[in-house]
Amino acid sequence: MWLTLMFYSRTVTVPAASSLYKEGLIGQPIAVNPILVGANDADRDLIELLFSGLIDLTESYKISEGGQLWKIILKENLRWSDGKPLTSDDLIFTIDSIQNSESQSPLFLTWQGVVVDRLSEREVEFTLRTPYAFFLDNLKDLKIIPKHIFSVIPLENFRLSNFNLEPVGSGPYKFASLEKRKDGFITDYRLTANEYYPLPKPHIENFDLKFYQSAADLINAFNQKKIDGFGGLNPKNTEELKLNNVILEKIIPRYYAIFINKNTSPSLEDKNVIAALNLAVNKQKIIEEVFGGRALVINEPLLPTIEGYDRSADPGWEFSIEKAADILDKSKWMPNPETGIRGKKIGKQSHSLEFSLVVPQIPFLNETLKIIAEDWKKIGVQLNPIILNPTDIASELIKTRNYQMIIFGNILKNNPDIFSFWHSSERFYPGLNLALYNNKKADNLLESIRKNLDGESRKKELGQLQKLISEDQPAIFLYSPTYLYVAPKDFGGFEEQTIATPSDRFENVNQWYLETTRIFK
Repeated sequence: MWLTLMFYSRTVTVPAASSLYKEGLIGQPIAVNPILVGANDADRDLIELLFSGLIDLTESYKISEGGQLWKIILKENLRWSDGKPLTSDDLIFTIDSIQNSESQSPLFLTWQGVVVDRLSEREVEFTLRTPYAFFLDNLKDLKIIPKHIFSVIPLENFRLSNFNLEPVGSGPYKFASLEKRKDGFITDYRLTANEYYPLPKPHIENFDLKFYQSAADLINAFNQKKIDGFGGLNPKNTEELKLNNVILEKIIPRYYAIFINKNTSPSLEDKNVIAALNLAVNKQKIIEEVFGGRALVINEPLLPTIEGYDRSADPGWEFSIEKAADILDKSKWMPNPETGIRGKKIGKQSHSLEFSLVVPQIPFLNETLKIIAEDWKKIGVQLNPIILNPTDIASELIKTRNYQMIIFGNILKNNPDIFSFWHSSERFYPGLNLALYNNKKADNLLESIRKNLDGESRKKELGQLQKLISEDQPAIFLYSPTYLYVAPKDFGGFEEQTIATPSDRFENVNQWYLETTRIFK
């Protein structure tokens, strides 16, 4: 007994090597290429496993006093997963490819105005047109592609290359093999540890990804032990999991809101109407009934988890049908005796509080819509839903801004740069300002925040911006769902509380483990 106690007192538990982890995914890989990746989650997940972020490949970096020059030095003896040297030439080739419109890279706008110069085989200097306080995040997110592979392929043919499904990368894992059905559906995508990875090697030697067509298929695969874990679990499906498991909750900087196109009706330009609509949204009920409590209430365009968030700027909308109705009564929006829908005369025209709301055909958004519509009806507001395929919304309605209201999600980075969502220059496609928000003072703050390298003064500007947008009410902010990851009971190493995107769950995948051992202290 005393020998056992002595052993435990002199040893610590550490991760041990494991042979295989199997993760389930919904969808299909299309272009596992960092400069071509769009909104396809399967591609994003594989890229995170197969490619390193630039900062992970960097020995050091230095910023000039004005913030416009960034010099980075790559680590020594970097290699691609095929053993070929990885140098500054690969980095420059990647940037050049992104900046060339023929590649049709989704990163094109992110890297416009950035000049990159080769200083040596390991050194590169970036010159920014104007200082950008969050440029380090761009460097962290940048994953470079191998010049020796893609330089012989015309840019316009990048998407046709077999290397988009059998990539050569620099991440913790490398491509091993894949399996397809006769109809072309990829069922299995097998990875193995990359011996040239510049950070500590993964504890798990082999990483297999298995693809399914629906959430039901994914859960069945887990219950049948065909996979060990998967992400993006719907909170309502937790009871369907039959095997012992652990559900890990992660915060993602994204939120959903009802964006309002105030140009479509004088009634939507009435701040009292928008205030009443805000008060008549029972966010807590939505979170409990739709997400089982696994979501955060959001009242403004910056999330509480992001640096610079000013809690005092939160308008703190509290659900109250009575207060909402009282505001409308005092503003002379009176119910129609026959329909119950409120209305009033503005100028020579009569207007009613009847609005169309575009909603993506996504279950949790449809459930959200139902709760909101019921409560708005209680205050005399008629909501007419237009439920459409998310792809159609993105390709048609968002391009034309042809809607009165739209429920949509904004995905932020882990920094407070919300320029693309609220600056007036982003009101029209391909901008992301879905509320067509136009406020000169807000524009000035958004521009200054981007350039301001002083953390304290930038924080003050953020507080001013939050208050300004909250007062103008260009949107009705709803919630930020928690990301749920299902893993086996013995799973460890997934410690991050906040991840920027679902694929960032793999950011420290080299630290994941399934078994432990004890070693002497």
